[in-house]
Amino acid sequence: MVTVNRKAHFNAAHRLYRKDWSDEKNEAVFGKCNNPNYHGHNYELIVSVTGNIDPETGFVVDVKVLKDLIKSEIEDAFDHKNLNVEVAEFNELNPTAENIAVVIWNKLRPHIATDKKLEVTLYETPRNFVSYSGA
Repeated sequence: MVTVNRKAHFNAAHRLYRKDWSDEKNEAVFGKCNNPNYHGHNYELIVSVTGNIDPETGFVVDVKVLKDLIKSEIEDAFDHKNLNVEVAEFNELNPTAENIAVVIWNKLRPHIATDKKLEVTLYETPRNFVSYSGA
């Protein structure tokens, strides 16, 4: 098994809060990330596909196809957006790094062959990142 990795990035704003909590509780739990005027990140994304090398092509996955998939499904949908307001998946889902990674994985999974393992690593900052490889 070989893992192919593709790096991408997008810039997006978000606010961490729960509508069903008081302002005080949101502030206590989410701190500065609860800013009512939102705040932004330069997200770095690594999409990893693991599988056997195809003996005909020599590929696990065609990197050009993976690049185009990430652009159409993730970058076009998230880049320069307010995740809370402009991305439907976060209408009722708090856009934490963890939830963003799961949403990205769910958007990509249907397009990756079922015999391949998919993992998403999302850097919210250079030192804070999450990984998700399915339920």
